Amino acid sequence: MAKRADMTAMAATGIELLRARMAACAAVQMPSHLERLGWSAGQLADFQRQRLRALLRRAMDGSPFHAARLAGINPGEFELADLSLLPVMTKAQMLASFDQIVTDRRLTRDVVERHLACSAAEPSLLLGDYVCLVSGGSSGLRGLFVQTAEEYAEFGGAVKWTTVATLMASGARPPDDIVIGLVGAASPVHSSGFGAAVGLGPPARLVGVPATLLVSEIVERLNAAQPYAMIGYASKLAQLADEQREGRLRIAPLAVISITEPLTCGDRHRISGAFGVPVTDMFVSTEGLVGSSEPGQPVITLASDLCLAECVDSDNNPVPDGTEAAKVLITNLHNRTQPLIRYELNDRFVPAGISANGSLRATVAGRAEEVFRYGAVQVHPHVFVTALLAEAAVREYQVRQTKTGADIAIVAERPIDEAAVTAAIVGKLRRAGVAGPAVTIRRVDAIARDPRTAKSRRFIPLES
Repeated sequence: MAKRADMTAMAATGIELLRARMAACAAVQMPSHLERLGWSAGQLADFQRQRLRALLRRAMDGSPFHAARLAGINPGEFELADLSLLPVMTKAQMLASFDQIVTDRRLTRDVVERHLACSAAEPSLLLGDYVCLVSGGSSGLRGLFVQTAEEYAEFGGAVKWTTVATLMASGARPPDDIVIGLVGAASPVHSSGFGAAVGLGPPARLVGVPATLLVSEIVERLNAAQPYAMIGYASKLAQLADEQREGRLRIAPLAVISITEPLTCGDRHRISGAFGVPVTDMFVSTEGLVGSSEPGQPVITLASDLCLAECVDSDNNPVPDGTEAAKVLITNLHNRTQPLIRYELNDRFVPAGISANGSLRATVAGRAEEVFRYGAVQVHPHVFVTALLAEAAVREYQVRQTKTGADIAIVAERPIDEAAVTAAIVGKLRRAGVAGPAVTIRRVDAIARDPRTAKSRRFIPLES
């Protein structure tokens, strides 16, 4: 018993040290984040140019993949307009060439995967420096991402400081210790789960509430936290709006922010009506692209100081404002550990011009995460995603709802413990309130894709 207590104390100390480090990173970066919110377009362009040149230099010096891919360019003279001349980088390429892409030769895909396998419940840094994350992405293809703690803090700061700015714009002065409730991923191997676990420090402190919990448990935790701002998946916010309206949830957030899923007009009114504040729509991708709308507005302004975005058609040509892009190509300016340069995201944007400070504005047309409904019970996709992405061998998946559970098709590099994954999902469905859940998992050679868009539906609900 004493040995177990000592191990628990050591784990707690490790988590507290990690939280302290992330808080210190956030504190150092805070002045620059806040200053950049008020920059002119010229100041932003100069900053982007400097960051892009530094990224290219680091990529060419430290990554064999990029050294070959970018051969012939001069980073010191590279201009923002030259970006479109570089080749496109896909997720499949990134996974296949992971060991050659990262700029620290100690990092390999196998090392990162083994670290993730040990970090599903508690957050930790690989080699004492690196945050490792997985993402399903809109395509359903598993992604693997690594960055330093400082690089992740800059990414998290974009989310946090946007939230703080929204709070300040509400007209009320928040306290020095701003509590932000984050209804997101349960596991720290997901970006929102990691951010919630480490908190990111004052003056804004994240309190994580897993979206996979029963609604009653989510309500209980939010009532205890009394957040000044609440961030969550659109489907969960809509559920919580009903709880607030019925009097079971009793919070008074100054800002409500929807992430990950499309925010419909109906849900927007439902949520804003229940909480008495207009809803902010935020886009957050693990790859590094972040942006948010003004409260109550649909158009998102992207954080173009951290990530460049190009809205393009299927042939990688830019699309005009008002035209739905087939994909967006991102260049992450803050992650120099795993350089993503003109990296292909399958999220579909509709560009809407440039803001006064030079940032790209757009609406998002393709982030749907289907919620399954079993009678009165609603089940969020993370119930399935967390268990599936915990298996390193799983590369793609498709979850098709059945009357009592789900039929799941997976593309895997090698055999997995299907019984264990099935049991994990069944347990999560049961805890979510589904009676007698039944789950089947099938290995397939490929997931069917739409011939027009090359996309697959990850979550297919029962037809009503």
